[in-house]
Amino acid sequence: MIPLGPDRAMTAVLDRPLAVAPEVSVRPEPFGALLYHFGTRRLSVLKDPRLLSVIEALSDAPTARAACAAAGVTEGALASFEDALQRLVAGGMLQERGL
Repeated sequence: MIPLGPDRAMTAVLDRPLAVAPEVSVRPEPFGALLYHFGTRRLSVLKDPRLLSVIEALSDAPTARAACAAAGVTEGALASFEDALQRLVAGGMLQERGL
């Protein structure tokens, strides 16, 4: 098996159907949101309200890329959202739907 490089892994996250992990609570805040994982007791701070919009759109979107589009993320900003979503998946805050 050939390991995915950072660029391919980030692209892969956009093309997957994601959801907030069941152990995670999302608390909207004026600056964005707080995500708390009850299993790991890890706290993540979303400093962009648009990222909260993406996370809220994940359950209705076929892919994370579609959730970004639904939240109004422009093509120029997509790379930073890819990175943020990849970090949230790696931290267990988001997971692929159906898992």
